Amino acid sequence: MSFLIRKMTKEDTKKVQDVAQKSWNTTYEGIIPSEIQENFLNAAYSDEMMEKRLNSSLLLVAEVENSLVGFANYSPVKNECEVELGAIYIYPEHQGKGIGTALLQEGIKILEGVREIYINVEKENKIGKTFYEAKGFKIVQEFDDDFDGHILKTVRMVLEVRS
Repeated sequence: MSFLIRKMTKEDTKKVQDVAQKSWNTTYEGIIPSEIQENFLNAAYSDEMMEKRLNSSLLLVAEVENSLVGFANYSPVKNECEVELGAIYIYPEHQGKGIGTALLQEGIKILEGVREIYINVEKENKIGKTFYEAKGFKIVQEFDDDFDGHILKTVRMVLEVRS
């Protein structure tokens, strides 16, 4: 399957919001109550927040046959060498096809000089955790995260990037 990875544009906003919602709803069904999911998605992926993200972070999108199917969000680089990977979300039917790996690799390429990529993953998110472990991320911390009144078991992971 061929796909294209590129920087997100403002015109991609609605599709990115849709990817976030569908992948969240599928991934966290039975883990996070749907009402809490919706509250988070409405706040974190509102038009205003998307515009802020576009202006202050690296957002990459993945397209298959000119249709947006996934995205990755990297925060600005800290300390010259650390970056936070806020998300790699892909429509469920497009997962497992190399798109997440390509989004990760392109982020590393664009964020020249980055040495460590951090991500927080919900411990019960087996698909996400397995993906990051397969890419070389290591668990550095486990903690309880109060997510809108719902306690999540969260793991903090890091990938050491070799230059």
